[in-house]
Amino acid sequence: MSYYTGIPRTLAKTIREIMPEAVPGKRLSEVTPAEYLQLAMRRHTGRAVAEAVLGDTFLSDGSSLQEWIYGAARVRYGMNPSATAQMLDEIDPADLTDEMRFFDQVISQYGHAFRQHVRSTFDAVVHLENEHAMTDDGHRPMNEKFREYCDQMLAQTIDDLKIPLWTIRGTMEERLEEIVSTFAFPVVMPMDEALARMRADYAAIDLRLEHDRAGVAVP
Repeated sequence: MSYYTGIPRTLAKTIREIMPEAVPGKRLSEVTPAEYLQLAMRRHTGRAVAEAVLGDTFLSDGSSLQEWIYGAARVRYGMNPSATAQMLDEIDPADLTDEMRFFDQVISQYGHAFRQHVRSTFDAVVHLENEHAMTDDGHRPMNEKFREYCDQMLAQTIDDLKIPLWTIRGTMEERLEEIVSTFAFPVVMPMDEALARMRADYAAIDLRLEHDRAGVAVP
């Protein structure tokens, strides 16, 4: 989208990029509640700095709401949602450990701060609906209920914050065209060229799992 429209995008580190330094040797499914709070703080800080550098006009792949929502969902589906994918119901609050009760309280306070930040920073939100089956890549949780809960919580929160929300479906090309049309964005290069540049950027991302990259010596 940034290549296609010429509008700058934020370049904050992803959770996958943060993990080797923050919790070396661990997968996301292995982090403790305390470690998740550290990751969420680092991710939010990176987002906020990247947003501030670009000023009032930028595109962002997500917002700090995600770190709060993913944490809140872990209270209901466990720190490793993949391990609870076959559960029929959410975890009963009465069954939470003291550690998870405290985690719930802290992540709720993160949510208070992150919601205020997003409300003061974003003019609109585009939700790209999940249209593909979940992939067992060893990083993201394999739990459809967890994903549905996060999507519903995001939509409700955006509505509560009175931020305009659009849900976009279709192929990558169709999504680009609809977003540009919806917001009357400029187009500064052919779509094929923009997509080629995007794919080249994506191909350069280190997609090895966290524990694999943590063990690589840097000269």
